[in-house]
Amino acid sequence: MILGVETSCDDTCAAVVAHDGAIRSNVVASQGLLHARYGGVVPEIASRRHLELVDAVVADALERAGASLDDVDTVAVTRGPGLIGALLVGLSSAKALAAARGLPLAPVDHLAGHVLASTLGDDPIEPPFVSLVASGGHTFLARVERPPGYAVLGQTLDDAAGEAFDKGARLLGLGYPGGAALDRLARGADAEAFDFPRSLPGDGLDFSFSGLKTALLYKVRDLGEEEAERRRADLAAAYQRAIVDALDARARQAIERAGARRFAIGGGVAANSELRERITATCAELGVDLWVPDRALCTDNAAMIAAASRFTRALEYPEYLSLDASARVA
Repeated sequence: MILGVETSCDDTCAAVVAHDGAIRSNVVASQGLLHARYGGVVPEIASRRHLELVDAVVADALERAGASLDDVDTVAVTRGPGLIGALLVGLSSAKALAAARGLPLAPVDHLAGHVLASTLGDDPIEPPFVSLVASGGHTFLARVERPPGYAVLGQTLDDAAGEAFDKGARLLGLGYPGGAALDRLARGADAEAFDFPRSLPGDGLDFSFSGLKTALLYKVRDLGEEEAERRRADLAAAYQRAIVDALDARARQAIERAGARRFAIGGGVAANSELRERITATCAELGVDLWVPDRALCTDNAAMIAAASRFTRALEYPEYLSLDASARVA
């Protein structure tokens, strides 16, 4: 079995996954409440909390899987991208676990984990396929031919979709993390009450969300504090609709241009209820098979890291002892 470790941001994660993609356990210790008082993730605090939690989270993952380290034949860990201090905690822990038993270690690209999350479970997606990954730090469309590699078809030119959700939630007084709170507030509200811009820059498949965020800021200011509070649900619904419209439009274009027959979504924004409904309808209309991971596999988790490791060359001991984390590209 594969023991996966993921600490790229503010969630301390460990998972045990079989080589056939069966998930034996997938444990996530969230730091959301810890960082809520600051309105966002504080890197130094996140790193220190990872140090406190990582051993317990790994032990919990093994216990839930009914396994011990004797059953593990590969250790997989996120090498990057992410917060460098947070990454180093996970990488150091994974190195120690692997080296203590002479096991191979597979360094995994965090984004490849999101792309390949749908290869887990009883009905794994098979390449080739096109994937939309939308998270707090990244938004892109990719074509997967031979995992773990993928070709980026289009990406955000500024803010990621998840960042736009979180900043929009903050403007509406929903705090951090705000994506899920904004999704809940928008349900049943009037998404046509306000007309926010949908930016689809250029002739390619790129995204842009910075103008949308600014439009919400100005709208809230124009309405005034009292009126903005009264119409907060409609603002949330209209703002969410604009983000989903842009993601859905580019997904449709990517499917048509690539001639794809299989499509997957991943990343934290893939847990958004309206996006899941819209992408499901679009793929049904185009006659494309869709893979939507469980919500637990959309946000940061170690099962997806273990999934990607099945297609990654593992390093033998002691080759990986000099391995370093990478904040930008793994």
